[in-house]
Amino acid sequence: MIIVIVKFETTLSEDEVMAIAREREPEFRALPGLLQKYYFKTDTPGEYGGVYVWDSPASLQAYRASDLAASIPAAYKVVGAPSIQVLHTLFQLRE
Repeated sequence: MIIVIVKFETTLSEDEVMAIAREREPEFRALPGLLQKYYFKTDTPGEYGGVYVWDSPASLQAYRASDLAASIPAAYKVVGAPSIQVLHTLFQLRE
């Protein structure tokens, strides 16, 4: 499994961020290889993100090349460059 953590800054309100996330939820549910996605906000005002759990590097690469991935900065009015961290799972505690 591959875990990707994306954090970004936006001037949108939390309600606006949530509305956009809910609107786009079906597109993410339909992504091949996306096992789970967690939406989060941090303690820093205006900072939000997602934790993606992918079944394989190939699924992650296909997503990165997709129109859906390319649309995220505009959809959330991202300020600056997002922080993206890719983690390779060694093992999981529970199945």
